[in-house]
Amino acid sequence: MGRELSPGRGDGPALPSAVFTDVDGTLLDGSHRVTPRAAAAARALAERGVPLVLVSARMPEALSEIQAQLGRPGPVVCYSGAYVLDAAGAELLSCPIALGCALEVRDYVACDVPDVCCMAYGYHSWVTSDRRDPRVAREEGIVGVRSIEGQLEDHFSERGLHKFLLVGEPDAIARAEREVGAAFPSLAVVRSSATLCEVMSGDASKTRGVRAVCEHLGVSPRDAAAFGDGRNDIDMLRSVPQSWAMANAPAEVRAAAAHVTALDNDHDGFAETIFSLLG
Repeated sequence: MGRELSPGRGDGPALPSAVFTDVDGTLLDGSHRVTPRAAAAARALAERGVPLVLVSARMPEALSEIQAQLGRPGPVVCYSGAYVLDAAGAELLSCPIALGCALEVRDYVACDVPDVCCMAYGYHSWVTSDRRDPRVAREEGIVGVRSIEGQLEDHFSERGLHKFLLVGEPDAIARAEREVGAAFPSLAVVRSSATLCEVMSGDASKTRGVRAVCEHLGVSPRDAAAFGDGRNDIDMLRSVPQSWAMANAPAEVRAAAAHVTALDNDHDGFAETIFSLLG
């Protein structure tokens, strides 16, 4: 398991060249809000010239308000690494699921895992079959973006789409991860929480997104830092020497990181660790 780094400690690892952070469960508190302390940490990084990059399963539009609250426009890694944009919104990396495969996934989930809600995301669109589903309404409330009701064929072209989000009860999501992963071995299928499962191209990962941004910024991943709390953060945490799992992360995530924050996301664990790095 990673070792803890206490907040306020001045003898920690060197100042990173860039900071990559997961959003929900890491940067944001349990109510999915940017705290004043997190905003202050973002400003402190800016004053030291250190880029802060959001790395999330969210779509680009669901990160815009967070960036505004942090006062930090910049590159974003969306859909867990499947879609990466620079500060101007230009594409740095895109790893879509082909439309034909996406239709097969949709139909498989509907027939074999019918107790989960299946949402589709691609580029700047979020498509659901029924916006009245309370699971859709809850997700809209969390991310502050409205979905579009309709069929995949009507909203996604041959470019494909970037992600399916499966939402359901923990037992159903665990089964969905297992069964969808077995049925589509070329795809990346991973739970991001007990009630959420992400389905993406097998070429997509947060690690690949981090590397694309590092190349764009002209920095080395070996000099970067990463923060995360979910199983879909494990590859990213392993990809950089300076990595922190949140204190609220599951044991397997904490074990993947070099360090564990002393505080959880409801007590500004991310922000306090940043301040300890800045000295």
